[in-house]
Amino acid sequence: MDGGNQSEDSEFLLLGISERPEQQRILFWTFLSMYLVTVVGNVLIVLAISSDSRLHTPMYFFLANLSFTDLFFITNTIPKMLVNLQSQNKAISYAGCLTQLYFLVSLVALDNLILAVMAYDRYAAICHPLHYITAMNPKLCILLLILCWVLSALYGLIHTLLMTTVTFCGSRKIHYIFCEMYVLLRLACSNIQVNHTVLVATGCFIFLTPLGFMITSYVCIIRAILQIPSAIGKYKAFSTCASHLAVVSLFSGTLGMVYLQPLHTYSMKDSVATVMYAVVTPMMNPFIYSLRNKDMHGALGRLLQGKAFQRLT
Repeated sequence: MDGGNQSEDSEFLLLGISERPEQQRILFWTFLSMYLVTVVGNVLIVLAISSDSRLHTPMYFFLANLSFTDLFFITNTIPKMLVNLQSQNKAISYAGCLTQLYFLVSLVALDNLILAVMAYDRYAAICHPLHYITAMNPKLCILLLILCWVLSALYGLIHTLLMTTVTFCGSRKIHYIFCEMYVLLRLACSNIQVNHTVLVATGCFIFLTPLGFMITSYVCIIRAILQIPSAIGKYKAFSTCASHLAVVSLFSGTLGMVYLQPLHTYSMKDSVATVMYAVVTPMMNPFIYSLRNKDMHGALGRLLQGKAFQRLT
């Protein structure tokens, strides 16, 4: 892209993490395996929750939507990367790159917002158990989910539209596995001050504010758990939050490693952290949420045995 002429025919080159053929073969099979595990795991979570009436509660409603989001999240980036690893042509069109960027930014924001809503659900269940049913009624759950979708869609749209104002020149090689915000901004030869300012401002609202809310929720939850007299009661209360807390720590930790730093310091070493939040976290979520959850174990068992489907017919 020279000057300001950025037509839809303009292309970037997605070179991935390595250009060595032997490493690309290893990366292909590694990411293909991770992709298949992620798809199967999250599909099973969605089917198990939707087919078992015992899991039709706010906590599992949001978990099913988190798994649904993760399916789109990983499908937005990995299939194209797998094709590039097997092909000599590693080009992605300008429009294709912006489309990938939009869904990446939107779905990362959506994941974060759903995790924040799930934290509120756990707060209501443990800190105000007598009012939980009225506090987390179906209408409110749906409204909260719609709000998450709307905010994340607007967040992605703002940054994608701002990216269309950026001029790219010189090298269009992206040494990355997908079109990522910081990588594209570093390729720009026009003034990106507005992009960076909006990125920081909106990032604080869409990521740091929910994170602060989650931290506050868990401070209250821990206080409430410590006031439970019996050790068994404490264990049961904490076990309902442990999975969510593990996912929040993994997702927010790796996301912070990538984005909570100045733009000029962003480098290839951050690709490892990006792979963690973009690939590993969606893959690990089904395992984390079903690892010590007896209800999920039972629902998955019935699903795999076909009993859940028989109940629906």
